[in-house]
Amino acid sequence: MSLKTSRLYSIIKLKCPRCHEGNLFTSKAYSLKFMHMPEKCLVCNLRYEPEPAFYTGAMYVSYALQVAMFVAIYTALRILFNPPLEIYFITMIAVPAMLIPVTLRLSRAIYINFFYSYHPDWTRLADTETHQPSATKTDAHIPQNTRPGI
Repeated sequence: MSLKTSRLYSIIKLKCPRCHEGNLFTSKAYSLKFMHMPEKCLVCNLRYEPEPAFYTGAMYVSYALQVAMFVAIYTALRILFNPPLEIYFITMIAVPAMLIPVTLRLSRAIYINFFYSYHPDWTRLADTETHQPSATKTDAHIPQNTRPGI
């Protein structure tokens, strides 16, 4: 398995989880529109927000990233310098505050990768998503006793 086909590639590069080519965000991390995402992937047409408030769950991922950052900062300070208590507080507030745009974008990328994965033949998937008939129309024409799983 190459790195380009892994979820890690999509997360680190902030790329579309299905095609790994389209960008998840429209601007740089340190700009005023750092959280702006296009509605769909410009390459494979994957909707980045499949339902309203989809990224509410990304708050939990962001929380985990922040806790990991606090533990890493504390451990590094403790092992390398063992500074006074005030330095711990200042560092553990300043560093995460400066990295808020990065952690929020990473948390969204991680969260969307929970639900979508890389598909090498994404062009076929994009075509079938837009032309797929409704399930209620096809089920209405199938007799009751021949439906699969019943």
